[in-house]
Parts: sequence; structure tokens; C-alpha cells
Amino acid sequence: VQLQAFGGGLVQAGGSLRLSCAASGSIFRFNAMGWYRQAPGKQRELVAAITSGGTTNYADSVKGRFTIGRDNAKNTVYLQMNSLKPEDTAVYYCNTRVGIQDYWGQGTQVTVSS
Repeated sequence: VQLQAFGGGLVQAGGSLRLSCAASGSIFRFNAMGWYRQAPGKQRELVAAITSGGTTNYADSVKGRFTIGRDNAKNTVYLQMNSLKPEDTAVYYCNTRVGIQDYWGQGTQVTVSS
């Protein structure tokens, strides 16, 4: 399984970004997918996740601002981020788990200026 994330960048507070993560392999549609982030000096944290059936969950800090979605035909998971805040600044990673093995994308930097 290979994951490739892209779409990060620099944005002003209040702005929006859309992250995408393309996954290789035919198992994508059967797997839950997640977006994590890691800010400097902090632990990696779950931002949002979506099951194969489309059930979603979000960290409290992003509820109402971020939306996770998936397109199984394109083997892609998305993270729409609105009303961005400086505290959203981090490297964002997509993730999936196959059995007991976690797979991570390479990370994409999101920087929100105040």
C-alpha cells in the first residue's frame, strides 16, 4: 500500500485548503482512512477518519470546520479544511491500516498565518 498526500500550503487565518491522498492498491475501498497531523514539538494526533462505509469522526478541535470524504473510484481521500486557524499549522499525514500494519503518506505541510 502506498499513500501520496498533497494539497498543503500557506494560507491566512480564515482561509481554506483541500488536502488529497491517493492510495495504491485495490483494497482502498475496504479500508478506513484517516488524516493525522503533527505540529512541531507535539505528538501526532488524529484529525479525521472515515470508514469504508462513509462514517466519519473528527477531533473536537476541527469539528464544524473540516470535512473528510472519499472517492473509492479514484482511490482518494480528501480533507476539506475551512476557517483555518494558526493552531492548525502542522504536517498532515494520511493513514490506513491493513491488519496490524499502519501505512503513512509522506506528509504535506499546512501553514496558517495570523
